[in-house]
Amino acid sequence: MTLIAKLTIETPSDREIVMTRIFDAPRQMLFDAFTKPELVPEWLTGRPDHTMPICEIDLRVGGAYRYVWRGPDGQEMSSQGVFREVAPPERVVASERFEPSWYEGENVNTTTFLEKDGKTTVTLAIRCGSKEVRDVMLKSGMERGVAYSYDQLEKILAGKAQSKAS
Repeated sequence: MTLIAKLTIETPSDREIVMTRIFDAPRQMLFDAFTKPELVPEWLTGRPDHTMPICEIDLRVGGAYRYVWRGPDGQEMSSQGVFREVAPPERVVASERFEPSWYEGENVNTTTFLEKDGKTTVTLAIRCGSKEVRDVMLKSGMERGVAYSYDQLEKILAGKAQSKAS
């Protein structure tokens, strides 16, 4: 198990990466932040100098999503996939592949939202096509991008909670 800031990373099998983080916010708020195209670009940038100019989400089984990130040099990277399961506000399962591709094939991501005492545990389980793909992902440093994005999400959620309290 590895811990980066508040993000826990585990490899329960030779094809899986599981990342977990607890947020001080209700489950529905987290589910919305992960699934609404007007909210995702606010926090899912991976780095402070990147933006997400394109975020398309058709949240239904068989629906697709597409994210495009842009770096400060104008270079773009995209991720896209198809939703296999959508169970609001508990779980989303979708395929994932990148362009340009930095690993072979596609992964299947399962994101779960578990609320207890007003806090929500978000777990992202990535099922890779092979051990080699999992190892490439682990060596890429992608967990730093996830940790950064989750930190941004936490700030946004704290701001929304403070606005409601005012």
